[in-house]
Amino acid sequence: MSPRAPRRRVIEAVILRLWDVGEADRMLSLYSHEEGKGKALAKGVRRPRSRRAGHLQPLTRVRLLLAQARGAPIVAQAEAVEVFPRLRQDVHRYAYAAQAAEMVERLVWEGEHYPGLYSALVDVLRGIAQEPYPDWPLRHFELRLLNWVGFRPELHHCTVCGARIQPEDQYFSAGHGGVVCPRCRGHAADARPVSRRTLQYLRHLQRSPWTEARRSVPDRDVRRAVEEVLQGYLGFVLERPLRGAAVQRQLHRDPPRAKNE
Repeated sequence: MSPRAPRRRVIEAVILRLWDVGEADRMLSLYSHEEGKGKALAKGVRRPRSRRAGHLQPLTRVRLLLAQARGAPIVAQAEAVEVFPRLRQDVHRYAYAAQAAEMVERLVWEGEHYPGLYSALVDVLRGIAQEPYPDWPLRHFELRLLNWVGFRPELHHCTVCGARIQPEDQYFSAGHGGVVCPRCRGHAADARPVSRRTLQYLRHLQRSPWTEARRSVPDRDVRRAVEEVLQGYLGFVLERPLRGAAVQRQLHRDPPRAKNE
């Protein structure tokens, strides 16, 4: 956060991650409407009688009064604004939401502030909590975030020869940053097949606001193919896979049992 920030100010933020500090404190990683990516220290929040602990949970939209300190600002007051309860009730939805937070945590640098990203982050948490197919709002958010941070994948022209992509099955290369046409497939060692239909939906997500993207949701096979392309690309950009994606794959292999089983 800015070193010129006033000694006390109010921000609205989404808590991306938290970790223990010392015997009773927690550090919060935040993305706020006012200041973008930053941190704040919640003193004493791990004590049993702390009144702020319930307000300071990951994947929660909060309003914070921050007191400027020499290091990270200190949380003087905290109020949960939106807690997205359905995320806590559904392990799949929570895992998708955790992926969204992890991407912001890892792709956005401390102090960076992208206009519109805070609203998009709140919207994707709502979408994951409410939509019948919670993976679809996450896929839309992935492409928007990649665009903001400068890694927009090329989906209309071959990234090797530059030719416009024709309406047929193609290839996708994370190393080349997008689609590779069949003629250039041999020039991209990591190129993987991507069907015409999968590419159509990737383009649809990339160009459309969420209000439009949510109206056209493909079948499970296409959604999985879109997920594989984007998760592979994100893993390349980040130089290692997302932790949340690994959790989601494990959940698909070994779904949680009902409480009465």
